[in-house]
Amino acid sequence: MAIPAVLVVVPLGIILILSGLIVNLIQAALYILVRPISKNMYRRTNKVVAELLWLELVWLFDWWAGFKVELYTDSETFQLLGKENALLICNHRSDIDWLVGWVLAQRTGCLGSTLAIMKKEVKCLPIIGWSMWFSDYVFLERSWAKDEGTLQSGFRKLEDFSLPFWLALFVEGTRYTEEKLLAAQRYAASRGLPVPRNVLIPRTKGFVSAVTHMRSFVPAIYDCTVAVSKNQPRPTMLGICRRQSSVMKVQIRRHQMQELPETADGIGQWCKDIFVTKDAVLERYFCMDSFSDLPQQDIGRPKKSFFVVISWICVLVYGITKFFQWSSLLSSWEGIAFSATFLVLVTIVMQILIQSSESEHSTPVNTVTQDPMEERLLQ
Repeated sequence: MAIPAVLVVVPLGIILILSGLIVNLIQAALYILVRPISKNMYRRTNKVVAELLWLELVWLFDWWAGFKVELYTDSETFQLLGKENALLICNHRSDIDWLVGWVLAQRTGCLGSTLAIMKKEVKCLPIIGWSMWFSDYVFLERSWAKDEGTLQSGFRKLEDFSLPFWLALFVEGTRYTEEKLLAAQRYAASRGLPVPRNVLIPRTKGFVSAVTHMRSFVPAIYDCTVAVSKNQPRPTMLGICRRQSSVMKVQIRRHQMQELPETADGIGQWCKDIFVTKDAVLERYFCMDSFSDLPQQDIGRPKKSFFVVISWICVLVYGITKFFQWSSLLSSWEGIAFSATFLVLVTIVMQILIQSSESEHSTPVNTVTQDPMEERLLQ
């Protein structure tokens, strides 16, 4: 991490880590004391507590970096966003697609009840991963023999979820890169399938399981297509910290769950067809600069995340000031060494969080033995 980046990341990291630890401790207390008594009360309270942390990342996106999300959807779907349970399927185009989802969820009032199916390593991430674990995110090992039961258990837990929730599933299974696209194209060509140009081939087993188990209590599937505005750098968390802004385009089409086929093969083929359509949408955008035929909706930029961050800064500055006055920490070499160690730890933790979001650290492509990896692209 370059020195200029450190000068930005460390102050942001101090706020995020200290406030995040407070949130994690509150979540842990709620999990131990409230959840055994009332799962409903726990989820409602945790929604508010988790948002105190997650809104800080929304603030980074909205106010610090000045990102913009352009949402394209019909007016009926726009009115239903945040008011019903929904399964979201989305292409995984950039390192911050998940954060774009949080921004949209915040706009529609369901940020604290937004869930996702993620790789198990994420739950070990300091602060953010821990808060996701307390919020009923579903974590997988990328082995169907182990994950099938995990998914079914996770879906059953959502049956009595008392708040409107979104469950996000990136069915491509990994982030888009040129190397992974080439592997998907080789696989498609060898099987006589439509050859993708802007998306990867979806892995449908998890999607089939989700539809099969949640059809009775999730009325809608939100088909989300994400694109980074043309001629702008690929957005990253480090870029956000450096205040590199961009425009993200999102199209949402709503499908009623009951309209999907009943058979597993039919559901899987429906998902594959959706991604063929996504590919065409993105190809038209990149070639003709026309992203969607749906109207653009005004989602604004609420000030709630701004006020949450200002409140955290005031609380933390007051608490740190009082702590140093009480402990006289900076009056001794031991105290100075302790403070320096803390700053180093903040830098390391932020480095871990930033690197975990980068596409270079996502699921690797086996370039030596292509066939086994390519075979898994349709699973």
